[in-house]
Amino acid sequence: MNAAVRNAAVRERFALGWYAFARGLVELVSRLLWRVEVVGADRLPASGAYVIAPVHRSNIDTLLAGCLTHRRIRFMGKDSLWKYRWSGALFSSLGAFPVHRGVPDRDALRRCEEAVRSGEPVVLFPEGTRQSGLRLHPLFEGAAFVAARAGVPIVPVGIGGSEWAMPKGSRGVKLVKVVVVVGEPIQPPPPGPSGRVPRRAVSELTAALAVALQESFDEALVRAGRR
Repeated sequence: MNAAVRNAAVRERFALGWYAFARGLVELVSRLLWRVEVVGADRLPASGAYVIAPVHRSNIDTLLAGCLTHRRIRFMGKDSLWKYRWSGALFSSLGAFPVHRGVPDRDALRRCEEAVRSGEPVVLFPEGTRQSGLRLHPLFEGAAFVAARAGVPIVPVGIGGSEWAMPKGSRGVKLVKVVVVVGEPIQPPPPGPSGRVPRRAVSELTAALAVALQESFDEALVRAGRR
């Protein structure tokens, strides 16, 4: 093993160790503040890559998604988090990569595909930015597109209570109960004769995700006492 390979291996071990420490701290704080309960975590694939597709009602949703598994997950973050070198380095070390909101960001989707193909779970919010209310907003096809292209399952995740824990526009948090419900993984469609996944199959996968995600969201809201 040459020096470059050894150094890369050392850096990766350090990165995984740091991630494990930071993730454990986030989970501890989340359970103390919001009494977070995770339902159905055993539905997550035990190995291999998959796309985690949660509802999005609060800034804390990304933190809560990180509580689902001890494995390192990748997720998008708004590009302003990389405005400063220290903050960019911090979020990158936690598995994040920047996305430019409001426009189609092909580079961010490419980073998602690279992470999935490397065998790691990826968090993609199919509603896009934070929304409000008890019903899903129309889903973007990015999550289904990444899952279909990589041939990996997509996992719907309902989060009940986070909108009350830290509403959109709020800088503070409230001590309310939050419940995270993991739905059954949805298998990707098979590729077409050309080896590519047809656009219609991506749309159908998005439609199936919308149904399953609303079901998980409804259950999470009920368990959190919000409906």
